[in-house]
Amino acid sequence: MYLLIPAAGAGKRMGGSQNKLLLSLLGRPLLAWTLETALGAESVEWIGIIGQRHDFAAFEDILAGLSLEGKPCRLIEGGASRQASVFNGLSALPEAAEKVLIHDGARCLATADLFNRCAKELAQTDGLIAAVPVKDTIKKVDGQGWITETPERSALWAAQTPQGFRVELLKDCHRRGLEQGWEVTDDAALLERCGAPTRVILGEETNLKITTPVDLALAEFILSQRQAINALTGE
Repeated sequence: MYLLIPAAGAGKRMGGSQNKLLLSLLGRPLLAWTLETALGAESVEWIGIIGQRHDFAAFEDILAGLSLEGKPCRLIEGGASRQASVFNGLSALPEAAEKVLIHDGARCLATADLFNRCAKELAQTDGLIAAVPVKDTIKKVDGQGWITETPERSALWAAQTPQGFRVELLKDCHRRGLEQGWEVTDDAALLERCGAPTRVILGEETNLKITTPVDLALAEFILSQRQAINALTGE
């Protein structure tokens, strides 16, 4: 399975000036944790890291410290938005790529099992996303702060990544998005706009997207717990 990792974000909500994926998480760059898990997933055979060129030297240093397991890892220059960056990544895929997984670099807690499950399910469908059922009651609010609706919680899922798609279908949806001027926050939304079905598979509660300093603290706690368990079990 081919994997694209968008890693071009500036991390403004983290309060810093550098790419948040280069921040230290238990003594290693955040991106190193994401890549280590992806490389350890048996279903992943090729990885494209989409970033800004000024971060490439740092990305190369991270890759040099990892065991690549013989898997090609290519650096791809991103665009001005996540949407544009993913389209650049799709254009850089090898010709043999028929299906692709896309996973946010900031979701460094996803497990190899989740990558493998997504890859297995993608063999049977043209579009899917990892997601988890929403636990909180969600309120829809207007521009003045008044509640307008309380959606039925049983029908709500929080989208995660990996998300997986048939390559040509996603390329077509991206091209249509460019023509229509659509701005979306994930690739599944493009398929929705194009009327293409996308299914949900169960994600992981710990598959956080690191966006704020609080998220970083939670990630440190979760990774520390995993390391302690692995030390006890000898894994």
